[in-house]
Amino acid sequence: MEKRCIKNNHPIFAQTVKPIFSMKSYLYLIASVVFFISCSTKTDSNFEPETEADILQYIEDNNLNATRSNSGLYYVIHNEGTGARPTSTSNVRVAYKGYFLDGVVFDESDSNGISFGLNQVIQGWTEGITYFKEGGNGILLIPYQLGYGASGSGSIPGGSVLIFDVRLLQVN
Repeated sequence: MEKRCIKNNHPIFAQTVKPIFSMKSYLYLIASVVFFISCSTKTDSNFEPETEADILQYIEDNNLNATRSNSGLYYVIHNEGTGARPTSTSNVRVAYKGYFLDGVVFDESDSNGISFGLNQVIQGWTEGITYFKEGGNGILLIPYQLGYGASGSGSIPGGSVLIFDVRLLQVN
């Protein structure tokens, strides 16, 4: 226990002050944090990546008329568009909503979209956006190999199939 003098170092004013947390409490806190971090599903050794069979089941369940590319990307064209068609190195502006097979949204632009170079995004976007012309819209179903891989990124777990509703607003 620690003694602190309140005023003028006079013994009459000294009081005993107990520390709020002991070293033992800190150790329990640190051990708990390490335990919870180690139980994260992102590092679960039993994790199974989502497969092409999962994509096909999603397509069937949602009655989609999807096309498979040679890379394994599936896409649905609702409206091809009438403007310029981008190349894999074009700068584009796209409005989008990204979600997982279970429908949980992980990212979404506003209706004005965002601008970026198609050579600066995941492979599924680099390929998929080129199937549309300016003004077109549809769906990209991106296997994890063309997305964030087995490791994932941020809030996107490794092995995740990514689905994007896209609208190609502009090709620069």
